[in-house]
Amino acid sequence: MNVTTPLEKLTPKDFTSDQEVRWCPGCGDYAILKAVQKTMPELGLKRENIVFVSGIGCSSRFPYYMETYGFHTIHGRAPAFATGVKLANPELSVWVVTGDGDGLSIGGNHLLHILRRNVDVQILLFNNEIYGLTKGQYSPTSRIGTRSPSTPGGSIDNPLSPTEFALGAGARFVARGIDTQQKHLPDLFLRAHAHKGASFIEIFQNCIVYNDAVFEDFTAKPVADERQIHVEHGKPLRFGKDGQHGLRLKPQSLALEVVTVGENGVTEADLLVHDETSRPLANLLAAMQPPDFPMAIGILYCNPTESYTEKVQRQVEDAKAKTKAAPGDINALLRSGHTWEVTD
Repeated sequence: MNVTTPLEKLTPKDFTSDQEVRWCPGCGDYAILKAVQKTMPELGLKRENIVFVSGIGCSSRFPYYMETYGFHTIHGRAPAFATGVKLANPELSVWVVTGDGDGLSIGGNHLLHILRRNVDVQILLFNNEIYGLTKGQYSPTSRIGTRSPSTPGGSIDNPLSPTEFALGAGARFVARGIDTQQKHLPDLFLRAHAHKGASFIEIFQNCIVYNDAVFEDFTAKPVADERQIHVEHGKPLRFGKDGQHGLRLKPQSLALEVVTVGENGVTEADLLVHDETSRPLANLLAAMQPPDFPMAIGILYCNPTESYTEKVQRQVEDAKAKTKAAPGDINALLRSGHTWEVTD
């Protein structure tokens, strides 16, 4: 008689490797690592069925610190490796860990294609608006005026928004989190894992050495309530210490505006209700920037469709059904289809 043995209940400690964590003291990566390790037991998966894939950069040390399978690959190419891993074994839970430089500079093309293809992986992009590993050069997300070894006179590049990039690439799940929000991040990770298709999460991560406090304009405790809006599907878009502020569309316009409930006749009924299945609304929320607007945190967009992984599997099964070659008969397979024989 076959006996089913229940999975051993794992803990965050079970996902902690024996490797020394080699990030700068105070780096936001520590907080993200803790949140991921806290999330893993909730997936109900064996450690050998989880894979972390990274490219190059401070964030890319991540696989060493997870007691799972992992690949530390080459600069910007983690999405390509992750695609191969997922297609080779669709049963694996595959996580890509990248940074704003690794993912959006040399790796921008690869990130675009894994998103538009909708490969069933989870992508965590650590955004600290700087190159940390190579000593503080400006990155694709650095703000105009950023002074760095590569921009001593201040950056003149228009910064790239990771969430707007993901939406523009056709991603079906786009979210934002903050490294220090330990209660919030695991919920985002769980939702991302449950989503069938490519899940993209931008995480604002503080680089204490080269770009310290760059996000203080919306993460510092004195301003956080007024500068962040945590979006939740089906709920009015309200923010502020007492929820006194909200977002609505300007009359006869497709632009957002901040209003105060109770002033000038504004009621909660006037506010927009978050619909995470609406791409136009997600685009408006992703484009908001302090101080004129709060920074949108949470799941901006989630609208599943069939994943690339499922399509490939179906195509493979269809091909198997049509071939006349016996399973495992490589010789017969090579001689099937568009082949011909050359004779004298």
